[in-house]
Amino acid sequence: MLARETEYVIFDVETTGLSPLEGDRILELAAARVKGGKIIETLESFVNPKREIPSQAQAVHKITPEMVAQAPTSAEFLPRFVDFVGGACLCGQNVKFDLDFVCYELSLAGYKLREETPALDTIKLAKYFLPHLSSYRLGGMAKALGFKVGTTHRALADVQLTVQVFNRLLMIAEEQGFSKLQDVLREFGVQKPSFKFTQHQDTLF
Repeated sequence: MLARETEYVIFDVETTGLSPLEGDRILELAAARVKGGKIIETLESFVNPKREIPSQAQAVHKITPEMVAQAPTSAEFLPRFVDFVGGACLCGQNVKFDLDFVCYELSLAGYKLREETPALDTIKLAKYFLPHLSSYRLGGMAKALGFKVGTTHRALADVQLTVQVFNRLLMIAEEQGFSKLQDVLREFGVQKPSFKFTQHQDTLF
């Protein structure tokens, strides 16, 4: 399959901190289904972490306890995300961070991602095709590629910007001989983390 003909789901999470293993949790998740370079559907929601939100985290993403108080928990919302993804290829900016949180919180509910679901990282693509950038933060990459940068550190805004960056990187990759999805995945794919199930075992996608 050609990489440009593949259906992708670009996603992003905002969290209470940096490590799910140390008790940090998802506060917001957004995703965009992309086909032919265009966003055809989006999904977004706050997520109630059932824990306090450190002031340092609030300073970054401006998500307050009041904003998530009536939101679904991850166990309630993540199945919707799973349905949204379907059989698409996952993609994100520093996607391992987001995968760690999603996979860990799925494991808390007794689920895991399907083994064959692939994932790509825009940073790995950018470091290969744009090796001289001074910054591989999303905003820096976007500016280097000529895109306007607005709100950052909110899930849907970051997803929409990541879609633009990813589309351009995929075009550059194809121009340099990476036209097949299998070649792109081999060079820039990210292995999904595996966490021990805590309840019943199942596979959501």
